[in-house]
Amino acid sequence: MTRQDLVQMSNEELINLVLEKQAEIEALRMKLDKGKKPPTNSGNSSQPPSRDPKGNLPSKRKKHKHGPPKGHEKHEREFVAQPDHVVEIKPSTCQQCQTDLSQAEMVLLDVNQVTELPQAKAEVIEIRQYSAACSCCGSLQKEEPPAGLEMERSFGARLEATVVYYRQEQHMSYVRTRAAMQNLHGVEISQGGIDKIMQRAGKKAIEDVKVIETNIQQSPVIYCDETTSRVDGNTFWQWVFSSATAVFHIIRFNRSVDVIKDTMGAHIAKVWVSDCYGAQMKAPSQKHQLCLAHQLRNLQAVVEQYPQDFWARHVQILFRYAIHLHNQRQKVPEPVFLSRAERIERLFDKLLNQTLDKPDMLRLQKRYRKYRAALFVFLYRTDVSPTNNVSERYLRPSVVHRKVSGCFRSKWGAQGYAALRSLIDTGALSGSSPFNVIQDLFGFPALPLGA
Repeated sequence: MTRQDLVQMSNEELINLVLEKQAEIEALRMKLDKGKKPPTNSGNSSQPPSRDPKGNLPSKRKKHKHGPPKGHEKHEREFVAQPDHVVEIKPSTCQQCQTDLSQAEMVLLDVNQVTELPQAKAEVIEIRQYSAACSCCGSLQKEEPPAGLEMERSFGARLEATVVYYRQEQHMSYVRTRAAMQNLHGVEISQGGIDKIMQRAGKKAIEDVKVIETNIQQSPVIYCDETTSRVDGNTFWQWVFSSATAVFHIIRFNRSVDVIKDTMGAHIAKVWVSDCYGAQMKAPSQKHQLCLAHQLRNLQAVVEQYPQDFWARHVQILFRYAIHLHNQRQKVPEPVFLSRAERIERLFDKLLNQTLDKPDMLRLQKRYRKYRAALFVFLYRTDVSPTNNVSERYLRPSVVHRKVSGCFRSKWGAQGYAALRSLIDTGALSGSSPFNVIQDLFGFPALPLGA
């Protein structure tokens, strides 16, 4: 279009042309803004911190002094009341004149305690089982070995638990587990032997985990999350269902709501805490609580993309204040707490009613309108957390295991791992160590004899 063409147009035609071009410019600007989103990181998305870009620190940065801060109270390792050994160091002769000091009065000069590990060496126990014929009736009699020394055993419960601990908790490969058993414990064991031990542990764990599944099915508040897993070269999903008393892991081939329904059966939870993934929001529950940690990251992405707009920033401030109020519940009188909770609700409703024009803001606003009842449940129940961080912590060891091992080579291996993970995490809630939980699967340790 030339200048002469514009001169010949009427005012109305020029106005329409300007409005048309303005709409085209705005559409192109929005398209460009969409392509210029800030890079994702662990602060504005679900991306793990390990994938964040690592920049070099400035060479002229202020260097902090190493060591404890000024005024820090000194702490030293405390002495044990009953040491296992006491070594008394007494002078025998005078270094100046060689006089015998064995009868001289000794004065305690100093005391120190050294903690040391004994030499790691497995002990081999030979069980000899005898039989005898009864002199009265002639029947053949034999005595059964005590627990831990059964005749079908090749390894004791503590040794087998050590193998499983290395594989399950320390994410060690078969080769490294075999090397650790040889170098640290003096035990020669083949990879096939390790595999047999893992199979026995997995089968026993799968039997015992049914109690945990039943516990989850009866829990009023459930925290749920899922992460990818690799099984025999295929993508599976590891799910975690946790409550105040139990943690249940399963590994399935899909990520649909069918997994939740199969796990929960006919039970309907009172509150379901999760992210806003579609399958999670269809979980059988009277109420849902969205993880606000996820929402804060999503809002941060919008804040970085549109720093001049305040809607996302205001929602962030409100979510953080709600979490702070939840953490201060025991310090705030109940009427004051409820008054502040109602104020949060009113302010949030005003934010939902604001008119927005940015696509990403509209997307979040639409989400919060849809799940309005699932945002502040934690303000009215003391047994509900504002975040689903507990589920992410339960999944973190499995993510590390996946990154180290690559994948499970069989389905039974994945099922056994999930069952062991369930027992270990549930045991931790009652104060049991992972090693003791694993050892209980194999029965009583053979040593010390007669215990």
